[in-house]
Amino acid sequence: MANRKLGRPTNQRKALLRNQVTNLIWYGKIETTLYRAKEVRSIAEHLITIAMRECDNTVEVKKVTNNDKGQTVEKTVVNDLPTRLAARRRIMAYLYDIPVMQGKDEEKEDFKQRKKDIKHPVVEKLFREIAPKYKARAAEKGQGGGYTRIVKMGPRRGDAAEMVILELI
Repeated sequence: MANRKLGRPTNQRKALLRNQVTNLIWYGKIETTLYRAKEVRSIAEHLITIAMRECDNTVEVKKVTNNDKGQTVEKTVVNDLPTRLAARRRIMAYLYDIPVMQGKDEEKEDFKQRKKDIKHPVVEKLFREIAPKYKARAAEKGQGGGYTRIVKMGPRRGDAAEMVILELI
């Protein structure tokens, strides 16, 4: 499928689209031009579809380890099945990492505890929050796709480019 050139060299165009798709998934909506939004929409919907197919493919595993005192500790860990791991890696190859930010009223220890388990927060948000929501919607309504909405805002003041808000529904 041919993509729009968006008036940029290939490397800049790819970086721009990756950045906007990452921000769309992280923040839920972005403000951009109409043609950029159309490109971002197709990429984002493809990534969400991949995540939807694999969001439930996990298995619980019990691991036995020794702690600092030499005691054996049994832990239950949730691991990805191979298909979900492959999908996660495909999505991680496209999206940028956004660091987890500390909340205004959050203590430092609470922030470290929350951050400890999350290595790739954008991918985790996609698999844990966004994909299950759309999977439930698809099961309820019997349709797939249509995860984004484009709302036109009017022309930009400087160059009269059509500005839109692209948001996840």
